[in-house]
Amino acid sequence: MEKSDIRRKIKAMRSMLLETERMSAADEVFERLENTAAFLLADRILMYHSLPDELSTHRFLDKWHGRKSFFLPRVNGVNLEILPYDESRLELGSFHIEEPTGDNTVSADEIELVIVPGVAYDHSGNRLGRGKGFYDRLLATTRATKVGVGYEFQIVEEIPSEPHDVKMDMVISQKRVLRFK
Repeated sequence: MEKSDIRRKIKAMRSMLLETERMSAADEVFERLENTAAFLLADRILMYHSLPDELSTHRFLDKWHGRKSFFLPRVNGVNLEILPYDESRLELGSFHIEEPTGDNTVSADEIELVIVPGVAYDHSGNRLGRGKGFYDRLLATTRATKVGVGYEFQIVEEIPSEPHDVKMDMVISQKRVLRFK
């Protein structure tokens, strides 16, 4: 299946979810994450601030903010910058995503765990994003543990991969945790 076909299929499936299903799935996925050694041992975590069609990160950020140091990405040209998460310092940025403001960027080397959004993941740790390559460019610069999160139906048999694609170390859905390496 081509990347565009996978994106179209997953988009259709996400659009059919009820709000209660979305919230329940997010709670289940992040509860699984909370029980991983990668999360328990990490203090500096790069998250994403979810869009309405993505697995919601909002309740998870609220729950752990203050106990863990969270960071969010901000689009800068064709790259992502990393800034500390502060709910009071978010504004609508590129692609209508709430992004952190300020100039206190941190290096990807300082991050221990990256929670990565994706359109789909496969059984080899490949990730399919929205197609702009922002996360692949960022993930190529860090040795942090990379965890893809999503709904169970976002885990597909195979995603066509390219040399620049960065694989996940772990993928978590509401039903399972897949580990790679």
